[in-house]
Amino acid sequence: MTDTIINEDVSNEYVHQLDRQHVFHSWSTQGNLSPMVIAGGKGCRLWDYAGKEYLDFSSQLVNTNIGHQHPRVVAAIQAQAETLTTVAPAHANLARGEAARRILERAPSGFGKVFFTNAGADANENAMRMARSVTGRDKILSAYRSYHGNTGAAIVATGDPRRVPNEFARGHAHFFNPFLYRSDFWAGNEEEECQRALQHLKRVIECEGPSAIAAILLESIPGTAGVLIPPRGYLEGVRQLADQYGILVIFDEVMAGFGRTGRWFALEHFGARPDLIVFAKGVNSGYVPAGGVIISDEICRHFDDHMFFGGLTYSGHPLAMASIVATLDAMRDEGIVENADRVGNGPLAAGLQQLAKDHAIVGETRGLGVFHALELVSDRNTRTPLPAARMGAIKNALIAKGLLPFVVENRIHVVPPCIVSEAEVTEGLTILDAVLGEFAAG
Repeated sequence: MTDTIINEDVSNEYVHQLDRQHVFHSWSTQGNLSPMVIAGGKGCRLWDYAGKEYLDFSSQLVNTNIGHQHPRVVAAIQAQAETLTTVAPAHANLARGEAARRILERAPSGFGKVFFTNAGADANENAMRMARSVTGRDKILSAYRSYHGNTGAAIVATGDPRRVPNEFARGHAHFFNPFLYRSDFWAGNEEEECQRALQHLKRVIECEGPSAIAAILLESIPGTAGVLIPPRGYLEGVRQLADQYGILVIFDEVMAGFGRTGRWFALEHFGARPDLIVFAKGVNSGYVPAGGVIISDEICRHFDDHMFFGGLTYSGHPLAMASIVATLDAMRDEGIVENADRVGNGPLAAGLQQLAKDHAIVGETRGLGVFHALELVSDRNTRTPLPAARMGAIKNALIAKGLLPFVVENRIHVVPPCIVSEAEVTEGLTILDAVLGEFAAG
């Protein structure tokens, strides 16, 4: 157990009661909530006011890539607060310029500037706005298996069912992206899945009207939808289709970027270059809300003599920018991206593959770096997803044993911070093994 700091004047019961009386929660029916109380954290650990400790295999919402309470990042926020706590986005500011420079140093070649937002959702909003402005077209194509945020256009670009009660934005159409395990194309292998998914996308473009489509918006690796690694050649094929019809490509790297896959950007695993890259989460591990759009040189030139009709009061907020600078410097100096590659694609991936062999309840495991998912099924042959009630019971059992998971539908997303050690991986896998064994037997 780590050295936890407990405030003896505060209890789990008090914080829970305070929350339930006054806090309105997202994506929830409010009347039956019982949120877990968290008092503090350090590294890959969290604890409550009673001192119960959890190994964080969720990275919260897959964003604390650098872990909890990294001292360099905390110190940078404190130092910036003493110098300049806030400034209007129209002014030049050292922290903002340094943050943009560091992001561009890690981005692919051919990207010139960064537009800062408050999170991933409004970053996607502004990327779509840029694409519409540059092309003079209206429609955005995005995948059904996707999540892009919960603001006006971002939630409509999202493919999962949460968009349905929120479809108030215009100009959106969807297509099926590849996922061989649950293929929509009756594919028997990755090559067939790729070819058929691209043919399907081509037909959607043709039917929606190529001259009406501004951009194709894709998560490089869809995260909330299940950590869906694109088949070889798919993103390259999307790029080719976009070029054929004069359509821009936006890669959403909000969840997959900044070390999560063992690379600075997930797109580095593939051969396709987008026109715009959307980021948030891991750029500063969510220590202060921040996101943004990395803009290609070509699009930068367009806005040299065209107005960009967009802006936010807190674009490039100094506290957020200072946290980005410190996060990216610490990740570089401490080899954190390399650790995500070594540990995630080594003992973590191997351990998850062993769990899939040992437990029939696991239909498939997939992932890169510290970005993996276990697909749980009630029948391997039919691939029937494990029911929600059983998934809830599994989640509760993991938490009871001290592992904080990220559970979505019938999947356990295994997404520890990029700093996770081999010993912590072994600890987490041991808990997963025990709980999966209990439920497989039951």
